[in-house]
Amino acid sequence: NKHDSERICGLLETLNYKESKNISDADLVIYYTCCVRKSADDKFYGQLSSTNFKNSAKFAVGGCLAQKESKKLLERFKQIDFVFGTQNLKDLPNLLANLNGNRYSKTDMQPEFNSDLPFKRESEHKAWVAINRGCDNHCTYCVVPQVRGKEVSRKHENIISEIKTLADENVIDITLLGQNVNSYGKDLYNKPSFSSLLEKVSKTSIERIRFTTSHPKDLSEDIILVIKECENVCEHIHLPFQAGSDVILKKMGRNYSKKHYLSLISMIRRHLPKASITTDIMVGFPGETETDFNETLDLVEKSQFDQAFTFIYSKREGTPAASLKNHIDYQTKLKRFEKLVKLQNKISLKQNKKLEGATVDILVEETSKKDNKLLTGRTKTGKLVHFKSSDSLIGKIVYIKILEAKPFFLIGDSVE
Repeated sequence: NKHDSERICGLLETLNYKESKNISDADLVIYYTCCVRKSADDKFYGQLSSTNFKNSAKFAVGGCLAQKESKKLLERFKQIDFVFGTQNLKDLPNLLANLNGNRYSKTDMQPEFNSDLPFKRESEHKAWVAINRGCDNHCTYCVVPQVRGKEVSRKHENIISEIKTLADENVIDITLLGQNVNSYGKDLYNKPSFSSLLEKVSKTSIERIRFTTSHPKDLSEDIILVIKECENVCEHIHLPFQAGSDVILKKMGRNYSKKHYLSLISMIRRHLPKASITTDIMVGFPGETETDFNETLDLVEKSQFDQAFTFIYSKREGTPAASLKNHIDYQTKLKRFEKLVKLQNKISLKQNKKLEGATVDILVEETSKKDNKLLTGRTKTGKLVHFKSSDSLIGKIVYIKILEAKPFFLIGDSVE
């Protein structure tokens, strides 16, 4: 969504729009939405009903929620002029030009990968590079296949060309982006693998190469070996496991077992002993028992993740999981969630403390949003570091000595 939003901003600039600093002064307001979890829906609806907009403003809604509920949005909110789907960004200029008092939606799925759109990056030094879109996995709790469509991969040469352009623009850090980067290329004529793409990208002049998100069923040793052998591919792997119980994994349609997942963790640790591993974990899937939940806690203990994005299951209409029996009551889900978070925070602090006293190289990204006296950057392993120094360092790779570890970040001091 962040990458799509950058492309929307780029398109609007070609139409002579300029970003407004205050939403109430804007002539055009676009909400780009997510619908993976109910909390995202609620946040959008809350902002829509509580924000003061200019009476003459044109109003549009795009993204996942727009793709899923375009008609409902137009019926429910009369201030919305048009709705556009996840694959209709390129249509934005025509949609704006042809309003003429009409209200409509455009949410058709496009067979081709539209990658040649202009964009306005949030950062001068970091960039997203989309390599595929959509998902063919059909996890029973997930709406992504509905709103993002089938997997479609970009050609190697188009991706490499974009990356070389970014390098010429002094971009240092890129993230290869897809709903499932590991399955890249399966829909292309000669079926190039993600590992082969990653190796080609590593031969460009980009200093730091990341990727997200990986699916455990498609993570191969070839990918890990490319990370091991290519110095500019970052040693950070985000590998969602969602649940530790084989019973729940089967109900989720995840197509791997707890044993297989742990074997992947072991493989990563064997080849990349200094790598950071992060994950996604869901609590309270329908039918989850205490025994199932304890299997999740056990997997967390054995994997020793650096960080985890933890979620309480939320029912998404139209998914197979929504019609399952034995939905868990909220208080039970909350109790399990809090127990999981407490455990993971303890592990995250333990993992971060290993770096106390060490010197690490970070790309300085920005002034801290919470304290303008601090600069913020990330290590190659994706760990957030705060330190005091001049903002002239933003956009540079510097060496930092880690003084103190916290569960979610590190505090350091620059090394002269």
